[in-house]
Amino acid sequence: MRFKNVFTENSYLAKSILDAPGEPVTKFDGDLKKLVNNMFETMYSAPGVGLAAVQVGVPKRLFVMDCSAGKDPAQRIVMINPEVVGIEGKQDGDEGCLSFPGIFFSVQRNLRAIVRATMSTERVRAGRHGTDRALHAARNGSLRRNSLFRQDDSTQTRDRKTQD
Repeated sequence: MRFKNVFTENSYLAKSILDAPGEPVTKFDGDLKKLVNNMFETMYSAPGVGLAAVQVGVPKRLFVMDCSAGKDPAQRIVMINPEVVGIEGKQDGDEGCLSFPGIFFSVQRNLRAIVRATMSTERVRAGRHGTDRALHAARNGSLRRNSLFRQDDSTQTRDRKTQD
């Protein structure tokens, strides 16, 4: 079920919500999962490629994004309690915002950012796999298979071998 609408700059309530920082997310439960799913549905129907919880009236530090605009489910990203820890470079480009429908303006942003956030369970597993792969390859020039095959149970080991 999508939210009826995204708060825009035209309402008093929206101004107070959009101007205030969101509260940290502390409960990771079914309600959070439902919120995230509703936010994606709302974002896609708007249409947009990013949506923060405050934009739908939920004062939490959470946003969803999908730069494929729903064409590639693997591009869905959920960032919970995001914190920018590093930036570099500059780029200029036009941006729009679902809270200011139909308005686009030139914005200078950083070219790269390092963001620390809690991610959804599916993303954590895939992200850790990719990170482990990249780090081991960068350090050793190859995958460290010892960490993959520690299981004593030969069935688990055989199943794990087929995944790579």
